[in-house]
Amino acid sequence: MKEGGTDMEVLNKKRRVFVLGGGISKFAAERADGNMRDWVNEAVLEALEDAGVDIQDIEHSTTSYFSDHFDKQLKAGAIFHDNIGMCPKPNVRVEGGGATGGLAIRNAYAYIMSGICDSMIVFGAENMGRHVPSDVAQQFIALASDTDWEVQVAGFYIAYYAMMMVAHMEKYGTKEEQFALVSVKNHRNAMYNPKAHYPMDITVEDVMNSRMITYPYKLLDNCLLSDGAACLIFATEEWAKKHCRTWERKPTIEMTGTGCGTDFMRMADRPHPYPGITHFRGKRMAAEQAYKMAGVKNPLEDFDCFEVHDAYSGVELVSYEDLGFCKEGESGKLMEKGVFDLGGELPTNTSGGLIGFGHPVGATGIAQGVEILRQLRQEAHPKRQVELNAKRGGMDSHGGTGTFCVVNIFERRD
Repeated sequence: MKEGGTDMEVLNKKRRVFVLGGGISKFAAERADGNMRDWVNEAVLEALEDAGVDIQDIEHSTTSYFSDHFDKQLKAGAIFHDNIGMCPKPNVRVEGGGATGGLAIRNAYAYIMSGICDSMIVFGAENMGRHVPSDVAQQFIALASDTDWEVQVAGFYIAYYAMMMVAHMEKYGTKEEQFALVSVKNHRNAMYNPKAHYPMDITVEDVMNSRMITYPYKLLDNCLLSDGAACLIFATEEWAKKHCRTWERKPTIEMTGTGCGTDFMRMADRPHPYPGITHFRGKRMAAEQAYKMAGVKNPLEDFDCFEVHDAYSGVELVSYEDLGFCKEGESGKLMEKGVFDLGGELPTNTSGGLIGFGHPVGATGIAQGVEILRQLRQEAHPKRQVELNAKRGGMDSHGGTGTFCVVNIFERRD
């Protein structure tokens, strides 16, 4: 039996999945120059050029977008798949809130490793900028929580995350100024990312003095609702040698680990003392799975860069702990020491993260993967490029308040 160019001889070998190329559209508060299909085209064309691959040779696609509400279009994945010239080949849509892009990457890995196909293009987008008023956007996003139990009592995500951070501050002594440093770092990193939505040179005082939204989160602690798209292309080595013009001309990047974890939608249902309302149990599970696959023993030492899902500044700190970069309660102090800055022990969110780069949800996790690809190839802007011998990078996407969590790992092989 042969499907999508895969035969039994190949299936009997140890299959490996490689990242051939990536592309990102400009992220912005409002892309008035088009719509989602235009931004997908922008990202896909860049990825195809980067990979040196022709669209007609790719066997399968995965579409990543979060909400049908924002663009007022059901089954948008079929439109994108058609628009980039993939019909009549197979397509599947993946959705998992803020984890959607990370899940789409994991889906590509699973499909290729299983032998269903040898190549896959993953593209994602969201129309979340000023096309939709902010208050309506918040209502749409709130529908990703439990509409029977949480939305009825004004359940909005910033309130959940604020509650988490208050609990973290009370338990560990974490300070508002420590998670304000996350905002300063990520906005600063975005200054060297030409695709970023919100590059800024700011101080802790600027963050602390910005408008209070929901204590302890101020305006500059929040991620951005953005328009934009991103794309990655994956394949086996055999497929790449046959169809990829840049194979062996560019550094070889392999996807070596993936993990997924979940938790109860309603935070009050989560067990105590761990995770309680203070930690991301699903993220710890996802990280453990991915690290085992990739042979990661000491995450702080074994990674050279990492993209973290910084929906809010404090979320990045808590994620450091549940990803195993430090012990519980230590993230704030390490942030003060510059451990996660460019030039630090483990640079995180070199792209600017959700806070500085932007957060068009369906594109976000894929854009994280593109950033890791660029870093491992030494193709990032010189002022945000990590050390020249970087060999391993990771990314963390999550949806809800850690309801879906995905960790994906990439390594340079040449």
